[in-house]
Amino acid sequence: MALTGGIGSGKSTVARRWVELGATEIDADVLARDVVAPGTKGLALVVEAFGSKILSPDGSLNRAALAEIAFSSEGNRKKLESILHPLIQEAAQKIISTQSGPVVYTIPLFVESNSPLKFDAVVTISCPEQVRIDRLVRDRGMAWEQALARVKAQATDAQREAVSDHVIDSNCDLNELISRADRVFAELVA
Repeated sequence: MALTGGIGSGKSTVARRWVELGATEIDADVLARDVVAPGTKGLALVVEAFGSKILSPDGSLNRAALAEIAFSSEGNRKKLESILHPLIQEAAQKIISTQSGPVVYTIPLFVESNSPLKFDAVVTISCPEQVRIDRLVRDRGMAWEQALARVKAQATDAQREAVSDHVIDSNCDLNELISRADRVFAELVA
């Protein structure tokens, strides 16, 4: 199953709960880091597209420098996505093909990636933009402007919900979110 939602929506909380209930998680954000590790084709392609200024002195990707460039314009963001999304999808497919039980693929940019991967269900974690921005500022230490830019760079909840089989509203307390996640998981694995 694909689990999507905007930055700060609560995807990680739901994914952790589903792992507790027996699912295997594949996290697209982790794969995104893996495909640009030193020595990878992904890192070479990103450097080719954006220049060596995105590298740290040790040759690894300076994620903050890349984010600053990528989120500075829609063109740069789309260029980065066109490089990373196919590599991430390929890595995910390799892992998915080895699993026999329930798999949750946590993919924030499900709508944006036009994923060719096939899922039994797509679940969106939905939460108002302002709540997500507040969470990013409070929990991740982002500046308000940076949080707003990240939220605005992603698909809207309405766009995600349009391609979803289930929507979990995460604008609630943790216990209620867990309860909602449990109900959807039980339905999906039944």
